Amino acid sequence: MERDYPLERVRNFGIVAHVDAGKTTTSERVLFYTGAQHKIGEVHDGGTTTDWMEQERERGITITAAAITCFWAPSYFSDADRLKKEKKVRFNVIDTPGHIDFTVEVKRSLRVLDGAVVVFDGVAGVEPQSETNWRYAEEAHVPRICFINKLDRTGASFERSYRSILDRLSKKAVRLQIPIGEEDAHDGVIDLLKMKAYYFEGNMGITVVEKEIPDNLKADAAKYRAELVERIVENDEALMNAYLEGKEIDITALKDTLRKAVIDNKIFPVMAGSALKNKGVQLVLDAVVDYLPSPLDIPPITGLDPNTGLEIQRHASDEEPFSALAFKLQADPFVGQLTFFRVYSGTIESGSYIYNSTTGQKERLGRIVRLQADQREEVKKVFSGEIAAAVGLKDAKTSHTFSDEENPIILDQITFPEPVISLRIEPKTKADQEKMGLALKRLSDEDPTFRIKSDQDTGETVIMGMGELHLEIIVDRMKREFGVEANVGKPQVSYKETIQGEAEVENKYIKQTGGKGQYGHVKIKIKPLPQYDPEEKVPKNAHREEGFEFIDSIKGGVIPQEFIPAVEKGIKEAMERGILAGYKMTDISAELTFGSYHDVDSSEIAYKIAASQAFQEAARRAKPVILEPIMKVEVVVPEKFMGDITGNLSGKRGQIEAMEDRNELKVIRAMVPLSEMFGYVTNLRSMTEGRGSSTMEFDHYAVVPVNVATTIIETRTGAKAA
Repeated sequence: MERDYPLERVRNFGIVAHVDAGKTTTSERVLFYTGAQHKIGEVHDGGTTTDWMEQERERGITITAAAITCFWAPSYFSDADRLKKEKKVRFNVIDTPGHIDFTVEVKRSLRVLDGAVVVFDGVAGVEPQSETNWRYAEEAHVPRICFINKLDRTGASFERSYRSILDRLSKKAVRLQIPIGEEDAHDGVIDLLKMKAYYFEGNMGITVVEKEIPDNLKADAAKYRAELVERIVENDEALMNAYLEGKEIDITALKDTLRKAVIDNKIFPVMAGSALKNKGVQLVLDAVVDYLPSPLDIPPITGLDPNTGLEIQRHASDEEPFSALAFKLQADPFVGQLTFFRVYSGTIESGSYIYNSTTGQKERLGRIVRLQADQREEVKKVFSGEIAAAVGLKDAKTSHTFSDEENPIILDQITFPEPVISLRIEPKTKADQEKMGLALKRLSDEDPTFRIKSDQDTGETVIMGMGELHLEIIVDRMKREFGVEANVGKPQVSYKETIQGEAEVENKYIKQTGGKGQYGHVKIKIKPLPQYDPEEKVPKNAHREEGFEFIDSIKGGVIPQEFIPAVEKGIKEAMERGILAGYKMTDISAELTFGSYHDVDSSEIAYKIAASQAFQEAARRAKPVILEPIMKVEVVVPEKFMGDITGNLSGKRGQIEAMEDRNELKVIRAMVPLSEMFGYVTNLRSMTEGRGSSTMEFDHYAVVPVNVATTIIETRTGAKAA
């Protein structure tokens, strides 16, 4: 079986944005204009293709990333050419959520995509989740096209939104289009490269009509085209010289240079339109073909050889050894577990065995499907550069690497944010007990930001997530998909503990029982660990992971090598229990500096206990503190309520960071502890006569003030804090 589309005619891209900027509406237009569906579903009707979960349709938001495959021939081809297969480009599109509670879907999708279309609300411009998504795209080095959407709305302004991109995201953004009219007068767009006006006529704007630029916009178009051309030629010395000599640059040369600059993340083209009113989407698809990379345009993927530990590469080629990354798990009610994977090199066939180089296990790959949101198209073979899903893999998890067994490679794992909110959950009946355990495991396999743990003191089950909505959806899915009825407690903040000083403690654990005894002797030094940076080089004798570093500095075998892992394990178990209020400890560097052993009595358990006790004592001496999650809050209110709202946020221990105007409204940005923000949306509505809105996302952990920490410790432990 041969591939039906060459790699240069494949585009893997995502549609990302802040909640309510119009991502899913844009995705529906993509499906309609590419012929993948014959009618457009609307979010407000609950009839969209990519928002296929019941919870998504009820709430009108995207919760899970949906993958769709479709085909597009650029609109500038003739009608006859557009029907030819050799003119079409395969799109593998992922529509991602915009709500901060489901940000993991954006992060893991961007990890496996080659490009992104970032959608902005033409009224609001850059919003908090826009910034987070942009940061994820920067981390993944993903080329981007910006689409300023909703320019038909009252209060829309292309220029203001464009300025917000320059101010808050990147100075590399540049206008590729400008709109013809705004609000009710929004009729079409002007392409600044071609210097033509485009209108969208016929049923659902399906016919793209090219006309001359209206007289009243010719001066603006000429000015902005000069800016665009200048930005493009900066990236090519020959073009730059021709431009400085006053020569007219050929449009093909401009497009080729712009393509290279976009792929190198040196330019982010900005486009305009209104997906809901069917204006501009086809030209965005043309830009995806013209400027976003194919798998051949991106650098080869790098990973580690598990046998040698050396860095190796895989190029986007069917001839190279197979390598793929599992980036998402999804429980499907009809076919079971789906494992989404991106193939970076080589090919894989259904019916063959797939080797998981992360675990060293082999599994039979029974079926492979290509996704159309909730619809499945079975395929026999998947080629490099493609995205597909495997049915029924039992041991695969998010971030696992699949590879050729003879040529193994382990690709970089996707790192996920820590949960910031938790709640207690218990099954309503005995029958629900077993089902709940299974349901929670399946859901945590799907979503790496959803965690489960048992409270050792009470035996209760605690679930943790990214926000109230996140956990609400989890509980709802348990009920609908797994038939589990559960009682749920109130949301709680996921505090952490850390230290602010250094301490060194020596401890011996000796136990004589008549026969073989126990002997473990360690000396441990602890200090605060700087903010975790996976790129930072660590000492050869250190083991580093997020929030913890263990350094083995003992010399001369005073503790046998086989007992060193037990020392590290003892410290990590003590960190899980905490010192002040039983919260997990983080950002600590622990160094084993000395110890001794007994020929007969030394054992792993003895060293584990000795290390655990030494760490606990050292942590008590090293100025332990409690950390709390601080949220980045953005509140949009009419001006007359601004004083009340800023006062209210300050009363919640909030730090006001910025205030700005957005049409007739005021935008307030602040950093506020999560513990103060429960029920805030309801309070905000009552304070602003229902006219205020807010968004909130996790930003960082910070030390809790002493008076608040005292209350937390007393509430948690039931004892007076020291």
